Amino acid sequence: MSAMKDLIAFQRETEALGQISGRLEWDQETMMPSGAATQRGEELAALQSVLHARKTDPRLGDWLEAAQPETKVETAILRDVRKSYDRMRKVPAELDAEIARVMSKSQGVWAEARSKDDFGSFVPTFERVVALKREEGQALANGTDKTVYDAMLDDYEPDATASDMAVMFDEMRPTLVSLREAVLAAEPAPVLDFDFDEAGQLEISNKLAQAFGYDFTKGRIDKAVHPFSSGSGTDVRITTRTSARDPFNCFYSTIHEVGHACYEQGIDDAYFLTPLGQGVSMGVHESQSRIYENQLGRSRAFTGYLYGLMRDQFGDFGIANEDIFYRAVNAVNKGYIRTEADELQYNLHVMLRFELEQALMAGDLQVVDLETAWNDAFKRDFGYEVDKPSNGVLQDVHWPVGLFGYFPTYSLGNLYAGCLYDALKRDVPTLEADLSKGEVSNATNWLRGNLQHHGGLRTPVQTIEHACGTPPSAQPLMTYLTDKFKGLYSL
Repeated sequence: MSAMKDLIAFQRETEALGQISGRLEWDQETMMPSGAATQRGEELAALQSVLHARKTDPRLGDWLEAAQPETKVETAILRDVRKSYDRMRKVPAELDAEIARVMSKSQGVWAEARSKDDFGSFVPTFERVVALKREEGQALANGTDKTVYDAMLDDYEPDATASDMAVMFDEMRPTLVSLREAVLAAEPAPVLDFDFDEAGQLEISNKLAQAFGYDFTKGRIDKAVHPFSSGSGTDVRITTRTSARDPFNCFYSTIHEVGHACYEQGIDDAYFLTPLGQGVSMGVHESQSRIYENQLGRSRAFTGYLYGLMRDQFGDFGIANEDIFYRAVNAVNKGYIRTEADELQYNLHVMLRFELEQALMAGDLQVVDLETAWNDAFKRDFGYEVDKPSNGVLQDVHWPVGLFGYFPTYSLGNLYAGCLYDALKRDVPTLEADLSKGEVSNATNWLRGNLQHHGGLRTPVQTIEHACGTPPSAQPLMTYLTDKFKGLYSL
């Protein structure tokens, strides 16, 4: 066998083991008994040790040097394996295993602290998380011109930097802030005042998942505290959550996670269990979940269809017609929770986290001071006080499991989604008529063919440019948000 074939065969087993690790993490958030957390941490640490050994195996270095790629696919595989090999050799195996062990434990401690609104009980564990991730970031940045934070950001959005993200936020912030102020000063949107039973919510949730193209033969929906998507290839699972007074939480969490899942399910089968067989970056991944959820799912056309589904399921729930329902779905209200935020305020939530996690990784902010720093920043940015830790510093699972550098990719995904939506409207002239009937397939097929099918073949920016025909920019998103919310609030 050639070096290229040897490398691909070896990598296939590594990717399979990585999928097993992901399945253990999925189980931990959905079905694992609460008393199993310590053992699960040991299991994940053991598996991470095996993965680290494979990703730094000296044979990989030999194959990378000797391999002669014959196609663009093989060239891209070599690119990604080489990057992983160089990265993993910088991180000691013992550190990698300890991170897996501690993050698994941390998730359980965080969930308990969140349920009790007690940040102090999480501080000792989280201090260990931050110390380990700083150590990892320092190892990754060693020998480069990257900061610790940039080294960590590169795991989620290759080649991006904190300065790139800051430029993006500086471009977006003035429009978002001024538009939010105008909207909040206008007549408020209607709110739901009804108890929606859980079984009915989950029935509609499944219908929405099917409408947006989720393949239930290769996935399943479960409940979790924090909705997420897990897996790739032929096993891609999602979770959602329910709230008796807020069914939109369930419906739009489902659509959002279906966007992630359909990206994974839509990747070319030829890339199965290779580095190309998954989303190219979290920013591109988020572009799929956000365009599914917002530009498609919260559109006037599709909300008219959803209104009918809800009337059929729940009867008269107090909203008189489709136009009022559209305003209710897209209501801009004061709130604390990022995942429940409207399109207008969502990116402001991300900017707050971006600021704080940079300070944590730089050592400029200590964990014991994080709750106060969060509350101060929230009051500064949103104008009112955080009422409890579960609505503030404890609301997201990302930091407890060590995902530093992840948050800014959410806003980058929104930016990409704006670009994709412009191209989608150009290429699918029947889009609005389709959505009004709950027919999403023309839109999702366009996304699958132009973006999802290609997996990790191209770089993130190349992936978006290939799909849209133009380089990504913030302008389409800003125009979309301005037009939408000025129309909704008669500004």
